[in-house]
Amino acid sequence: MTVSHHRLNLSAGIASVTVALVLVGAKFWAFGQTGSLAVAAALADSALDLMMSLGGLAAIAYAAKPADADHAFGHNAAEDLAALAQSLIIIASAGVIGGAAILRLVAGNSPMPAQESKGIAVMVVSILLTGALVWWQRRVARLTGNRVVAADSLHYVGDLVPNVGALLALVASARFGLGQVDSIVALGAAGMLIIGAVRIGRAAWHALMDRQADPSTLAGIERVVADFPGVLGYHDLKTRQSGSRLFVNLHIELDGTQTLDEAHSIGAALRRAILADYPQADVLIHKDPHGVTPHPNDPQKEDPS
Repeated sequence: MTVSHHRLNLSAGIASVTVALVLVGAKFWAFGQTGSLAVAAALADSALDLMMSLGGLAAIAYAAKPADADHAFGHNAAEDLAALAQSLIIIASAGVIGGAAILRLVAGNSPMPAQESKGIAVMVVSILLTGALVWWQRRVARLTGNRVVAADSLHYVGDLVPNVGALLALVASARFGLGQVDSIVALGAAGMLIIGAVRIGRAAWHALMDRQADPSTLAGIERVVADFPGVLGYHDLKTRQSGSRLFVNLHIELDGTQTLDEAHSIGAALRRAILADYPQADVLIHKDPHGVTPHPNDPQKEDPS
């Protein structure tokens, strides 16, 4: 990663944290002014954004730091541990908001949000700030190929939904006196938060359990290897995800009569080709003579694909 790319990624991470801080403060004030559950749901979502953005910024900041003697594979698992903890916090917050919304709907006496105009102004500013952040993050992701920035951008695109929902709830209350809309929107937003939290938590759990990469990533790696000049076959492709880092182990089969320098050149070139498509990967390639018969005492018999 070049210095300029690292600075661009850092700028996207800092912008994400700054916007999240502003939105948390603004929505906290708006919730205090309006008492709207829909605004409370948007506030919980922004608090999640802040935690996610801080984790993303930490990941970007440590991306250029080499592994140390005690952590030969880096410190990426901390991202997954943080994501798992975040998902539990999100589910708890969404449960509280959703439970309050259900109680209001069952009681049939939903209190009308107060001072809706202040809440509407805050939600409009939130939508504009989020849109500007997404634009910058996508531009940085296109220039640098950083998957952390791209993922954070996708997350903020999803955040526009509860913001728009809270805005609609406040407008419905202010113009039409529909207080129940606030509880309905809050309940929908809580459901979205739980779905997102389960998805984040599942992905973090799979990473911590060393689950292999998704099928599309595996297929992409296999396409690069299968068509690579000098590679006569491959086997034992193993992958695992740790935070934003993808680890790839692979055995390739080469012409056994060529020199060690020639074999090394093919392996190094293949590694560069994989990194071109998956820049966050850590690639380890083992070279075998094509057609070699595994030793009968080898505890890990190789099954050529």
